[in-house]
Amino acid sequence: MKQITIDPITRLEGHGKIEIFLNDDGDVNNVYFQVPELRGFEKFCEGRPVEELSSIVTKICGVCPGCHHMASGKAIDAVFGVEPPPTAKKLRELFYMAHFVHSHIAHFYALAAPDFVVGPTAPAAERNLLGVINKVGVEIGKEVIKQRRIAQEIQALLGGHQTHVVMNIPGGVKKGLTEEQRDDIVKKAEGFIEFGKFSMKLFQDVVLGNKDYVDIILNGPYSLKLHSMGLVDENNKVNFYDGKVRVVDTEGKELYKYSPRDYMEYVEERVEPWSYLKFPYLKKIGWKGFIDGQDSGVYQATPLSRLNAADGMTTPIAQKEYEAMYKILGGKPVHATLAMHWARLVELIYSAEHCLELAQDPDITGTELRAPLGKIVGEGVGTVEAQRGTLTHHYWTDSKGMVTKVNLIVGTTNNNAAICMSIKKAAQGLIKKNMPVTEGTQNMIEMAFRAYDPCFSCATHSLPGQMRMVLNVRNQEGELLQTTRRG
Repeated sequence: MKQITIDPITRLEGHGKIEIFLNDDGDVNNVYFQVPELRGFEKFCEGRPVEELSSIVTKICGVCPGCHHMASGKAIDAVFGVEPPPTAKKLRELFYMAHFVHSHIAHFYALAAPDFVVGPTAPAAERNLLGVINKVGVEIGKEVIKQRRIAQEIQALLGGHQTHVVMNIPGGVKKGLTEEQRDDIVKKAEGFIEFGKFSMKLFQDVVLGNKDYVDIILNGPYSLKLHSMGLVDENNKVNFYDGKVRVVDTEGKELYKYSPRDYMEYVEERVEPWSYLKFPYLKKIGWKGFIDGQDSGVYQATPLSRLNAADGMTTPIAQKEYEAMYKILGGKPVHATLAMHWARLVELIYSAEHCLELAQDPDITGTELRAPLGKIVGEGVGTVEAQRGTLTHHYWTDSKGMVTKVNLIVGTTNNNAAICMSIKKAAQGLIKKNMPVTEGTQNMIEMAFRAYDPCFSCATHSLPGQMRMVLNVRNQEGELLQTTRRG
């Protein structure tokens, strides 16, 4: 049996590798997606005052700290049995929309666009942000950097820092917004909208305008028929900050709609011996293995899944693009993995529009920033939509508010089983008998996971039991001399 290793995999947050095993006929027998890093945030949050956690968890990841800060803030509110006043809640959401804008820009242009703008089989040295700028022009490259910087300026203003966020306190936020600051954000949000529209036009021209790319999206080995998860408001419209979790099946019919605090009734986590990531699945269906289809317990929680799970967007331009995407792709739900990039741009426009809506809201400059704290409940759940999927923070405390237990299910963890299945399906479709496995072929396999925008720094926060280790000792010729195992 032949083994092909892609290590490290590229253009993602964190570290990972892909092990592909071929049978004697040269066809793909199995694929393992392994994440060799471990972060222990669930464990070392224990014993801390619960109000400290919203600042601690931003260190889980430098790419999506705002997601953890918001989910944590909501969980802490629940522990104290308090609901923030309208101004505080809208300030949190305003910060969060800027966070979505900066993250979606970063993924589309730096991580995803090289595969389409430069080309999936182009030389590796060209498949990067500089290669994209070389294709689309320096001025566009400058605008990408500018809009991302502006989004981070809003985060720093509201959150105290764009990465090490210190915005939330139990029952509210630390500081408010002046009229002058609000007017500045309004102008910046208007710029986000124009940039979102430009990015969608670029996608339509470069990707949808290329028949080969459209064929890869629709007919290539990049599709999985799985259930879809996402937060929705009372009208079943997409909402990143608040609402209920909705799950629709492979045909788009609603399976469940539940309050985030009830997530343990619907989601179970599985452990496999070859990965530091857990594998969530739908508890009421059960674990049926790494299979797709209506009977599978595996689900996806991605930008495309959020759109599949919802009945539409709440902002006009995003709604127009939402309708156009599904019309072109043949209706809802869509199971084309690479269409996640398209959905991400719809979300970019929504985030920009909603950022403007919130900045223009009369409540946003209010002075009531914190609600009085109630009695410690001792348990709280906070859920938001992270850029990479549904994110849940669950805290347990004693009567004094000291943390006794933490459970985190992050977006990438939700998608772990689906990512593994997508990579295997891509490898089976791209690797054929007697055909050389080129660097370009390997990159096209990587495109299967890259669509999910995975963040393994976030996802590998917990491992039950002892951490396993395999140590191989080789001589200078590469010959294996000794193997030592732990766990």
